[in-house]
Amino acid sequence: MTTSSPSPSRKPRRRQAKKEKDNAPAAVSESMPRLNNGRATSLESIEILPRTPLTSRTPRRGHANWSPDEDGHAEEVELSLLGERERREAASDLTVEEQRAYLAQADGKRPFSSRDKHAIVLLIILYLIQGFPLGLALGSVPFILREHLSYSELAVFSLAGYPYSLKLLWSPIVDSMFIPSIGRRKSWIIPMQLIIGTIMLAISYHSEELMSNPGKHLYTLSAAFTSLVFFSATQDIAVDGWALTLLSEENLAFASTCQTIGLNTGYLLSYTVFLALNSEDFSRRWGVPRLSLGTYLFFCAFMSFAVTVWLLFIQEDKESTTEDISIKAVYTTMWQICRLRHVQILLIVHLIAKVGWQANDAVTQLKMVEKGLGREDLAVTVLIDFPFQIVGGWLAGKWSRGDKPLRPWIYAFWPRLGLTLFFTLMVYWFPKPPISTSFFILLVIATISQSFASTIQFGGISAFHTRISDPVVGGTYMTLLNTFTNLGGTWPRYFVLKGVDFFSVATCDIKDADVSVKALECVSEHGKAACAALGGDCVTERDGYYIVSAICMIFGLLSFLFFLIPTARKLQAVPVSKWRIYS
Repeated sequence: MTTSSPSPSRKPRRRQAKKEKDNAPAAVSESMPRLNNGRATSLESIEILPRTPLTSRTPRRGHANWSPDEDGHAEEVELSLLGERERREAASDLTVEEQRAYLAQADGKRPFSSRDKHAIVLLIILYLIQGFPLGLALGSVPFILREHLSYSELAVFSLAGYPYSLKLLWSPIVDSMFIPSIGRRKSWIIPMQLIIGTIMLAISYHSEELMSNPGKHLYTLSAAFTSLVFFSATQDIAVDGWALTLLSEENLAFASTCQTIGLNTGYLLSYTVFLALNSEDFSRRWGVPRLSLGTYLFFCAFMSFAVTVWLLFIQEDKESTTEDISIKAVYTTMWQICRLRHVQILLIVHLIAKVGWQANDAVTQLKMVEKGLGREDLAVTVLIDFPFQIVGGWLAGKWSRGDKPLRPWIYAFWPRLGLTLFFTLMVYWFPKPPISTSFFILLVIATISQSFASTIQFGGISAFHTRISDPVVGGTYMTLLNTFTNLGGTWPRYFVLKGVDFFSVATCDIKDADVSVKALECVSEHGKAACAALGGDCVTERDGYYIVSAICMIFGLLSFLFFLIPTARKLQAVPVSKWRIYS
C-alpha cells in the first residue's frame, strides 16, 4: 500500500526561514556516507533525515542506492519525529487533499486497499474452515460424551487437541516443500482441506455407532478427531505464513482479527450452534428438526470441498524472497530462533500464562451441565456472546497497533482471573433446576465478559506475533509462537481433568445394608450404574473441581504479578530487528 504525497508538479510552498532551517540538516546528510543496509540494527546506523514532508519519490542527491521502499520508511521516521503542532505548521501551505494525506501519514492511519480487503475475506474463510473440526473436537463432542464418560476418560479424549499445540514439529516441512506452479501456501492448504473433508465425511457415516457406546469406542473416537485436528493444524501453518504476505505491512495487525473472526465463527458453529440443534429439548421447544452429528459432519465436509474448489481459482503471489530454504535449513532456523534470549522468555510466558483459568476453561461448563444447565441454554448463552467476540477481535486489532501491542493482553488478565473466581463460586451456589431468569441473565453477562477478555488477549498476542515474525520463514516463526500459545492452554487440560477425579471423594450409599462403599466417581453413567447395581445411591462428598480451580487461580495470580507483567512490558520494548533471523 502506498501513501499519497504532494506531486512533483505541485510542491508545497515553504516559508524562507523554514527552508533555510531544513537545508542545514540536508547538507549534513549529503556529506555523510550512506549505509547500504536499510535496517537499523544499532543507534549508529540510524540516519535522521530532514523533518519535512517529502514532495517526490525521486532519489536524493548523493544517495544513489536509495530505493522507493526505503523512502517510504524514511517518511515514517521523519513524520514520527514531529509533534502535532509542527505537523500542522508543515502542512499549512498544502491543499486540503494534500493536508489530509500528509496528516494521515503522520498519524500512521492508512485506508484499506482493495487488495487488503480481498485478503481479509480470504483469511477469514480459511480460518473458518479450521474452526469446524476444532469446535467439534474441543467443544461439542466432549459435552456429548460427558454423560457417558468420567473426567479421567474425558482427559483421554482431550489429547485430540494436542496436535494443534505440537504443529511446530512439522512446520518446517510445510514452509520448505511446495509445488511452485501451485504456490508455497496453496500447495498445503488445498490437500489439507481435501483430507479434512474426506475424514469428516467418513465419520459422518459411522457417527451413530460410535456415539451410541462411547466408552467402548473411546480410542477410535480419539484417533479420528486427533487426525482431524492434526490436518487442521497443518493447514493453519500454511495460512499463518500466507497472512504475512497477503496483507500490507501497515495492516498486518488485522491478521489476528481475521483469525479471531474466522476461528471463532467456525468454532461457534461446531460448538454452540450444533449443541443447540442437536438437543432434543431445543428441538421440541422450537419445533425444529434435530440435527444429528452425522448430518453436521456431512455439512462441514461439503464446505471444506467447496472452499477448496474456490481456492483453485485464486492466484497466489510469489513471496518477496529469493531464498531457497531446505527442510534442514528451516529446522536450523527454528533452532536459531529458539536460541534468542527474548524468544525463550516469550515461550516461557506462553507456557504459564493460561494456567490461572484452566480449571474454568476445561471443567466449569461441564459442571454446570452436570448440575442441571441444559445444553440448549448453554448454546443460547454463547450465541448471545458471539457478536461480542467479533467486536472484541476487531478492537484487539486496533488496540494492538503501535509500539505497545501487548498492552491489551496485559490489561485483560485482571478480568480473566476475576471471572474465573466468579464462575467457580457460581458453580458452588448453582441453583436447582429450573434455572431462574435472573440467574440465566447473570450467566450470560459473565460469559460475555469472560469471552470478551479472552478475545482481547488472543488478538493482542496474535498481533504481537505478526509484528515480530520474520516473513522469510513466516510459517515456521508464526507457528513456533502460536504453538506455545496453544500449548499453554492445552498441556494443563489433561492434568486438570485428571485432578478433578483425583481430588474428588465419592461413596455409594447402600441403604438396605446401611453401609457406604467408596466409589471411583459419580459423574458418568458407568459410575452411577455400578453403584445402582449394588442397590445404592452414588454421592459425591468432595468435588475436586474446587481444589483444582483454587490451585490454578493462586498460581495464575502470583505468576501474573511477579513475572508476566514486567516480562511482557520488556518484550514489547525489544526492537523488531532483534527478533528477525533473515530479514
